[in-house]
Amino acid sequence: MEPFWLAVTNLGRDEIFIVALALYTWLVSPRGGRNLGTAFALSYLVNAALKYGLNLPRPFTNDPAAASEAARATAGGPGLPSGHSQMAATLWGGVAAQLRRPWVTWAAAALVALIAGSRLVLNVHYPSDVIVGLTLGVLFALVAARVTFPQGGALRWAPPLGALVVAALLPAGAPREFAAGLGMAAGFWFVQPRFTPPTTVSGRLIVAVAGLAVVFAVYFGLGALPAGIKEVGLVRALRYALLVLAAAEGVPLLLRRWLPVGPAQTTVKGERVVH
Repeated sequence: MEPFWLAVTNLGRDEIFIVALALYTWLVSPRGGRNLGTAFALSYLVNAALKYGLNLPRPFTNDPAAASEAARATAGGPGLPSGHSQMAATLWGGVAAQLRRPWVTWAAAALVALIAGSRLVLNVHYPSDVIVGLTLGVLFALVAARVTFPQGGALRWAPPLGALVVAALLPAGAPREFAAGLGMAAGFWFVQPRFTPPTTVSGRLIVAVAGLAVVFAVYFGLGALPAGIKEVGLVRALRYALLVLAAAEGVPLLLRRWLPVGPAQTTVKGERVVH
């Protein structure tokens, strides 16, 4: 059964979250995607701060045989809180909280439960790690649904600039999560997705395929920078900020035929809402 649980736990990888956030923003709710992405970045930063601040062990810390080598490869850094559990709950819980449709809520709950459960089955987290991660994830999911992050005037550029300044001041050897989280926060706070999602099946397919091709070209292109450069805190933060800009601003510009500029629309509880 381990291959199954490894497949499930890999649904909590960064690449999956990138795909989900991009598709949700393009195809469902541009403004909701921006709020969800900002909340996701803040959740990511809080998880990293607690994880490295508390520096608590994992089940296999003193006994490597407690988890397989493949399972240990999915576990980076200290134990509490569980990053897979927290970020899955933030993302999928945020989608469910924004859309408020019963089937989405049940599907999100099932997916989050599977991902969280996989961390226990693979013995890479203690139950307390998962419980704390899920609790924090739910809190940030509610933030994604109930908080609109301001963007007027200086409020659009000042917080992102502050995040990049902090990233530039990170000491050498600081965990990568801090710079990555600061970059995501800067990018999602700054973007202003003003397009309308496509309404046809063909339009959705074109946007999904072409958009993801652009996003991953940027993702892997920036990741190909020399190690000595891309591991610098400010450079790492800029990589993630640029990735967000490419997804939320660049893709709609390239695919404006299918993502026309206009009031972003989404459907909540069966009614169309114009933002």
